[in-house]
Amino acid sequence: MKPSLVVLALAIIFTGCGKSSDPAPPSQFGASPQLPAPQHGMIPTVHFARPVGWPAGRTPIAGPGLKVGAYARGLLHPRSLLALPNGDVLVAETNGPTAPRPKGLRGYAEKVVMGMVGAEAPSMNRIILLRGGRPDGSAAANYVYISGLSSPFGMALVGNNLYVADTDAVLRFPYDPAATHVAQRGVKVADLPAFPIDHHWTKTLAVSRDSKTLFVSVGSNSNIGENGIAAEKGRALVLAIDLATGRQRAYATGLRNAVGLDVDPSDGVLWAVVNERDEIGDNLPPDYLTSVKDGGFYGWPYAYWGKHVDARVKPQRPDLVAAALTPDYSLGAHVAPLGLVFYQGQALPPQWRSGAFVGEHGSWNRAALSGYKVVFVRFANGRPSGPPVDALTGFLDQKGEAMGRPVGVVEDASGAVLVADDVGNAVWRITAK
Repeated sequence: MKPSLVVLALAIIFTGCGKSSDPAPPSQFGASPQLPAPQHGMIPTVHFARPVGWPAGRTPIAGPGLKVGAYARGLLHPRSLLALPNGDVLVAETNGPTAPRPKGLRGYAEKVVMGMVGAEAPSMNRIILLRGGRPDGSAAANYVYISGLSSPFGMALVGNNLYVADTDAVLRFPYDPAATHVAQRGVKVADLPAFPIDHHWTKTLAVSRDSKTLFVSVGSNSNIGENGIAAEKGRALVLAIDLATGRQRAYATGLRNAVGLDVDPSDGVLWAVVNERDEIGDNLPPDYLTSVKDGGFYGWPYAYWGKHVDARVKPQRPDLVAAALTPDYSLGAHVAPLGLVFYQGQALPPQWRSGAFVGEHGSWNRAALSGYKVVFVRFANGRPSGPPVDALTGFLDQKGEAMGRPVGVVEDASGAVLVADDVGNAVWRITAK
């Protein structure tokens, strides 16, 4: 098929998808979602919200008892955030590295789609420092804190050490609360699998409650292993790095793309939000929120949501399917959760405490759009409880175009929740109304 015909075929799919927004049925959220039968087609469903940016005067819409304002605007593809104890906020302005696409029609279509959603923009490869506050709640100053990085994403502070996860390595920088720029080169702590494919390039960091272990999420190199199992070495897992010795090990495996990581401060348990596989139906399989058990295997690529076998994967591995753990909580299919933070403060109304905020970047492989919002999942006795509640919506306009797309979420030193928006090039700040 000629490239022009590929674009035409994609355009037909984009414009023929019915409703612009149609969330999954309520039965597909929570600990025991009802899963439909898988559906297979020659051409995958492709439907995404075309990025248009925020018109003047428009902002997202906050949930009950909340309000939202711009903490920073005019950023360049902000993806992840780190709130520092002194009130500063670090923002990774980043995008994926240049990497080979699959060959043939699929590769060309992927390039077209990624370009249309803004994911082909060059990476700034830097971290911005936001400091101080104005009366309207926005940051007073913006500094280039670290530059010359390689698709940075995860950030974590341990004592006087700042850890940054580039796409191919974890780096350590000295941290000075007064500084507005780090001139020193980062010290390599660990290599991470990256090139030449680097399909899921984001590497996320979290720190254990005792500050002795650095957790690193590494996504898969494919949708379901189609690049060969050898290409998945060291991928689709969470690593644990002992900060005293530098030793690293696989902490949990079979996690296709655990972009959001955070540790529940109440009990020290590591949790993740995971982007599951594509191309087996509008409502399958669920993206999920789960506790991450040491030594646990979560099914990818051989099974999803526990022991549901993916028949597309060859050869099959019934031994691994039998060992697969079932995730804790379904967020719905194709919502693309990228951010996770447990809320610890008291600044928000009571209904927004005792739980976790999740940034959902939004679907592309679903006939009707889903995600494109921030949700709150309540916790009771250390477990998710009840359906997800919308905390920040309004990222889509009436045409189903994306004025913004949420990515990373953090709680700042004041107890507000910050949300990185990589289409709106902004950081939003959620406070009590």
